[in-house]
Amino acid sequence: MSVIVAARRTWVGVAGRGHAATDETTLAAAVLAAAGQDARADTVDDVVLGNAAGHGGNVARRAALATGLTAPGVTVDRQCASGLAAIVTGAALIDAGQAGTVLAGGVESGSRAPVRAHGPVTYSPASFTPPPWADPGLGPAAERLAQVRGVDRERQHRWAVRSHARVLAAHAAGRFAAETVAVGALDRDEHARTLDTRVLDRLPGAFAPRGTVTAASAAPVGDGAAAVVLVHDGARGGSPGLRVVATATCGADPAWPMLAPVAAVRAACSRAGVALDEVAAVELVEAFAAQALAVTEDLEVGDDPRWSPDGGTLGLGHPFGASGAVAVVRLFARLVAGGAPAGTLGLATAAAAGGVGVALLVEVVR
Repeated sequence: MSVIVAARRTWVGVAGRGHAATDETTLAAAVLAAAGQDARADTVDDVVLGNAAGHGGNVARRAALATGLTAPGVTVDRQCASGLAAIVTGAALIDAGQAGTVLAGGVESGSRAPVRAHGPVTYSPASFTPPPWADPGLGPAAERLAQVRGVDRERQHRWAVRSHARVLAAHAAGRFAAETVAVGALDRDEHARTLDTRVLDRLPGAFAPRGTVTAASAAPVGDGAAAVVLVHDGARGGSPGLRVVATATCGADPAWPMLAPVAAVRAACSRAGVALDEVAAVELVEAFAAQALAVTEDLEVGDDPRWSPDGGTLGLGHPFGASGAVAVVRLFARLVAGGAPAGTLGLATAAAAGGVGVALLVEVVR
């Protein structure tokens, strides 16, 4: 079985700001090098990176070469679940006996995505489903979900305020220091701030004239990267880590892409023979507060302290192809570096445009 023995991420920048001058290759190479050094990985058989909105050109191979590796490299596109899907793919390579050590994760430069660099006239929005399937933009899909599920703007804003506050508290306590690697001058996750509910109440709808989803309850486009080192359990020596217990990738109704993690989480838990109540730590890529509220409601966990206690994507920012990998880095920090006992379970999950959900279930090994 495969085990994650090291995990690193960059600070997350807001598109157009802290990492605006840094390309995907540089961001990814920084975390690959740091995680590889942490794990003392002398030989790397492959590099698997998720990327959702970049320029193409196999960023995994470019980043591997920039790190000084000759590993081949493959880039995975499952949109906002890309980083998590890349880690699932890396684990599968090891479990199939096709690799001994894999670096896997995700990277995104929202600042340099083609639609930002060249404008929407040259690059039209991508299509994620063919006719006659529904193909909603994620913002309108979140608004529709909020309307149908009765998730009002006050509940969404409360979730967003909490996410920001938790990120700020984690920064103040130094809980992110050991998991991050600095690139350029950015020395913190730059999106999180103290939100004033009186100001939030005056925000217009972001995707509909009288909508409930606002700029505060939608995660901003971000820049960042995250990576983990995966090895076979028999080769980890005495290194603690997160053993991959089960994974699941599910296709759901593309009209409701935000709900896809529900099926993936249920499938991963079923494959492992565990109940969600047995999982001690959960990280959800919360692209929208409405999504987070609907997913936790469907999974019947409510306002659960196991879910993203140091804040989630709404507070950190959302580098699309990296966010799923950032969630796994957070699990590693919470459980392995945090001293959780062997056997403690953790879960990361993300949704993607087109109606795809990915979930990764892990357990601590010492």
